[in-house]
Amino acid sequence: MAKKEANSRERFLKAYANLPVPEREQIIVIIDNKPFSWDRAYDEITDNTELGKKMLKKMEAIGIL
Repeated sequence: MAKKEANSRERFLKAYANLPVPEREQIIVIIDNKPFSWDRAYDEITDNTELGKKMLKKMEAIGIL
């Protein structure tokens, strides 16, 4: 895993851990015209999927991370 990707992943996990549980159902990112919640992003990012990597890049690009 690239260092930049690892840092983004760590920032995401820290932000996720500090979110109130009801907020985790809110949409955080849209990839390929599909909305994804914090919960779904968490699953994809912790499983280290290609979609999770896209999510991290998008969140970084729009200034969330």
